[in-house]
Amino acid sequence: MQVARTKYRSSRLARAFRKCAPGAFLAALMFALLPPPAAAGERAVVLDIDGVIGPAIADYVTREIKAAKKSETRLIVLRMNTPGGLETSMRTIDSAILASPVAVATFVAPNGARAASAGTYIAYASAVVAMAPGTNIGAATPVQLGTNPFSPGSKPDQEKGKAGEPENAESRKAVNDAAAYIRSLAEINGRNKDWAEDAVRTAASISASDAVKLHVADVIADDVTDLLRKIDGRTVTVAGKPERLTTAGLDIVSIAPDWRTELLALITNPNVALLLMMIGVYGLIFEFLSPGAVAPGVIGAISLLTGLYALNLLPINYAGAALVLLGIALMIAEVHIGAFGAIGAGGIAAFAIGAIMMFPAAPGFELSPFVIAGVAIASAGFFLLGLSLLLRSRRRAVVTGETALLGAEAEAISWDGEEGRVRIQGEIWRARAKSPLQRGTRVRVVGRNGLVLTVEPA
Repeated sequence: MQVARTKYRSSRLARAFRKCAPGAFLAALMFALLPPPAAAGERAVVLDIDGVIGPAIADYVTREIKAAKKSETRLIVLRMNTPGGLETSMRTIDSAILASPVAVATFVAPNGARAASAGTYIAYASAVVAMAPGTNIGAATPVQLGTNPFSPGSKPDQEKGKAGEPENAESRKAVNDAAAYIRSLAEINGRNKDWAEDAVRTAASISASDAVKLHVADVIADDVTDLLRKIDGRTVTVAGKPERLTTAGLDIVSIAPDWRTELLALITNPNVALLLMMIGVYGLIFEFLSPGAVAPGVIGAISLLTGLYALNLLPINYAGAALVLLGIALMIAEVHIGAFGAIGAGGIAAFAIGAIMMFPAAPGFELSPFVIAGVAIASAGFFLLGLSLLLRSRRRAVVTGETALLGAEAEAISWDGEEGRVRIQGEIWRARAKSPLQRGTRVRVVGRNGLVLTVEPA
């Protein structure tokens, strides 16, 4: 009887195990597939790209990406709101993202933000693209090249290009290069290549919801915390290798731009760079005209070197820079030569045209017309002041040389017969007169023979 009960219980347990086994197996499989929870101390670093993308932003982002340690940082989030920027800075950031051992996510935020122009390329280079509600991405047509009316390649070709392509060869090359570049970024991260090319060729732009539908963006998130929750467990490409993200529960650490970035952003502003260069040039000019003043030379040297450093970081047009320097040289020449304004007017014209040509037509890097006008007016005032001083000096009486001696009065200090010595303008000269003179007699110079003056009583 006992044996029968034992067999009965064993059979019941076996049947129960067979019923539960599939469920237990599925539960174990799901548990194994779930990403492990984030370890304590692991973090997500948030970098803010707010404004135009230039050398300062590129330096800030690349420094922080290179400083991130994989053992501590699980994800780098680029919280972006940008109208675009310089191609060189954008490519620098893209290279840092693609080489980073830590996954990088671009998050177009906050609500109402955009990732236009250069921001689109940075998003396509990132492992994850997220967008906040009410944001947009696109309009990636390169505008830096082919829009300069003074550029030699800006003339239209005889035959019109294909639809969506500019008519001149230089602009076509820029657009085709940008289209190929963004398609290569799309292939790396498996994004929509056709829309990316449309964003370059036709300046297409789409909303956050459309971006997710077209596989341009991965998720729509309200904030960074929501982003970390939604991309947890996603497999992405990091430094050319597939990686499974573990982002749930990460500590969020925001790293704001430091003083170095703020200073670099200030001096790489084209308006500030132009002003620094002008202060430097005129400071050195004042120092050369008045040796020993010290302050103009020191301030000028520092300003000029800082301005040249900023110009080195910016993609300037060297023909425009040459015209600016030519304009300054002509205005200085006007002061010394005195061509009654002809050379100076040419210098002002050369300076204004060169300043317009010198900097690219990239978003956020345009020269203000008010700055150009102000600097041109200040330069014109400088050379007009110098010209007026030059003309005034020409009308003054000569105070040195033989011309200044003739007609000047002197005092006899010693005399013997028809010769003696006289004091004139603080100097002692030998002198001759037709009649003897008494010591202290006031005389007038009427001639000169070498180092001997001819005098007569005043």
